[in-house]
Amino acid sequence: MSRTTDRTGGSEDPFAVAESLQSVVRDTAAVERQRPAGVSEEQHTEAIGPEATAQETGSGDDRRDTVVVDDAMLGRRETVRVPTQRRPPPVRRAPLLVAALFATVWATLLTYLPVAAVIGLARTLEGSGGLLGAAHAGLAGWLLGHGVPIGTSIGPLGLTPLLLTVLIVWRLNRAGLHVTRAIGARHSGSVPRALLVAVAVGSAYTLVGVLAAQLTDGRGTEISTGRAASHFLVLGLLGSLVGALRGTGAVATLARRTPPFLRHGIRTGLVAAFLIVGSGAVIGGLAVALGGAQAAEIIVNYQTGVAGQAGITLISIGYAVNAAIWVAAYLLGPGFALGTDTVVRLTEVTLGAPPMLPLIAGLPEGPMGAAGTTLLALPVIAGAVAGWTLTQRLRFGRDSAWRATRRKAKNTAPAPEPPWLLVVTSSLSAGPVAGLLTAALAWASGGALGSGRLSDIGPDPVQTGIVATIVVAISVILGAAATRAFRRR
Repeated sequence: MSRTTDRTGGSEDPFAVAESLQSVVRDTAAVERQRPAGVSEEQHTEAIGPEATAQETGSGDDRRDTVVVDDAMLGRRETVRVPTQRRPPPVRRAPLLVAALFATVWATLLTYLPVAAVIGLARTLEGSGGLLGAAHAGLAGWLLGHGVPIGTSIGPLGLTPLLLTVLIVWRLNRAGLHVTRAIGARHSGSVPRALLVAVAVGSAYTLVGVLAAQLTDGRGTEISTGRAASHFLVLGLLGSLVGALRGTGAVATLARRTPPFLRHGIRTGLVAAFLIVGSGAVIGGLAVALGGAQAAEIIVNYQTGVAGQAGITLISIGYAVNAAIWVAAYLLGPGFALGTDTVVRLTEVTLGAPPMLPLIAGLPEGPMGAAGTTLLALPVIAGAVAGWTLTQRLRFGRDSAWRATRRKAKNTAPAPEPPWLLVVTSSLSAGPVAGLLTAALAWASGGALGSGRLSDIGPDPVQTGIVATIVVAISVILGAAATRAFRRR
């Protein structure tokens, strides 16, 4: 029996396969067959198939048998069994405790080593201590970055360098994200798993804080172990929770469960608060740049050599975030203090002997005049920009408010205007969010440098938060209304 033809050219096209099969069914193949002994030559053909017919193709010795190929014969063709696709091997997932410990230790090293390196370099080059002394001093500075006050001979040091705190929170955020990936909870959308990761990382970080406090506590540096444990626990929980929520995608889950006006209000309030702090950073940096000669003189007067001057400069940079928050409070109106019985605001400046850091080169010499009061408009402008972003986000959905207008074509239909009720309620809820965040930043940026006159430094959190709430709520509504009124058709 002859084998049927294969698919044309090995094609996988179903139409080509069907056409090839039809041609096979139509054609007949002449097969030479040996007649068994005892069979007469009159038996010319043998029908094969249910409806086959015998047909003679010649006469005499040239007679040939004919095989009719039908569907049943095609079904008996040789087939090749295609193996099933192999499943990928199962992904190995790390245990939660192991992943949390590894990520926490890594975050600890990445935040402690820069501090120890800077302090160690300064102390080694100046001959005021060896590696153990530098490691001890670096550990004390690292604890101070967590807001843990350090007891010294001149009193408690509690002025936290917030730039170091930002670095710590960022690394804890990454730790929460890495643990989420390690345990296989990425993009799961599970809020409980994100909370579990935050608790694991926060607990491990608390143990690190207790160990650091025990190693630092001693003669010349008194550290409260309970205070260190509480600060490390809060920072560990908050920092890793943000990363875990991002890693699992639970932020979207929580956003869907939040009322629309509150969801938009929280986002707008955060934008407004950070814009206000950003305007404070710009004004503060400009003031320090204008007083650069005084800042350079302060650094030179220390007479500690290149390494010591570099250390003083790095310390000033570490407090740059604090200064930005103080200037933001200055722009809002309440101002800030640089010691007991001192105040620095637009309408009043009362100062004693400030700490000798290059940052004081940007301090105002006295109350600002009528022209200086225009600086009060900066927080209002920041809130109005946040209101513009709110309206754009309500118009274009999840598209970026900064790119939606630029990407919009001229001949497209205008986006529908958001309802006024949603705009007003979102703007009003943005005020308290910005006020709470500003008050928290004002509280974190303050502290004490000893028990003397510099025991009160920083803005008043309550006053700053109340003023920020009112300013942001009003300015966001104004910005949203102006965006609707002056929209280009």
